[in-house]
Amino acid sequence: MKKILFPLTLVLLLFGCTIGQDNATNEKTNLSATEFLNKIKELGSPQLVDVRTPNEFKGGHIENAVNIDWNGSNFNDGIAKLDKTKPVMVYCLSGGRSKAAAKEMRKQGFENVIEMTGGMMEWRSKKLPEVSGEQTAKSAGISLDEYKKLINSDKLVFVDFYAEWCGPCKRMEPYINKFTESEKEKLVVIRIDADANQELCQQLNVTALPTMKLYKNNKMVWDNIGFVSEEELLGIIQGNY
Repeated sequence: MKKILFPLTLVLLLFGCTIGQDNATNEKTNLSATEFLNKIKELGSPQLVDVRTPNEFKGGHIENAVNIDWNGSNFNDGIAKLDKTKPVMVYCLSGGRSKAAAKEMRKQGFENVIEMTGGMMEWRSKKLPEVSGEQTAKSAGISLDEYKKLINSDKLVFVDFYAEWCGPCKRMEPYINKFTESEKEKLVVIRIDADANQELCQQLNVTALPTMKLYKNNKMVWDNIGFVSEEELLGIIQGNY
């Protein structure tokens, strides 16, 4: 029996840590929107950080959050004001920036960083409480009725939900714009800024970016979350003519 104990111990050492958990506390660190809210309530008054841009933050945020822009020049100065020994809860719009920010914070010695994986897009899709921002009354964006009119066409309709800060969206933008001209005889291209159309994204359950939808005869024939290469995307479009 003694000969078996060492391999079993080694296996436990190698595989005992679960992905998405803090090694020191064995606590889950990647939370859904509902779990994130429950964790806020559990902790009482946690260090809550919104790493979106100031304009996004003004458009609506979680109560008691502080805005430290991940892409801003003062990110390190901002997190330096936080207590590294206490839990820090981090979120963005769809989870990409908060993941990068959390990684950097752990690198800098923060002991317990908790991320909301789906970001404000999932939070809003669940209709969880939000502090209304300064931009909320300015524009509601495209209504659902207007959206339905846009996709009602005798041509194929490609809809691209994007954001200015979204890296994959930026990479895809040049060839999506190219399709607007090269495929114009059979295709309508519609690009929708998710930041400016939060209500529409919530109604259509757009919870991550980029999100793409393809409609034929007013019916969705394809949808996708995440980066798609030019060759693959063109093939999907032309395959539905």
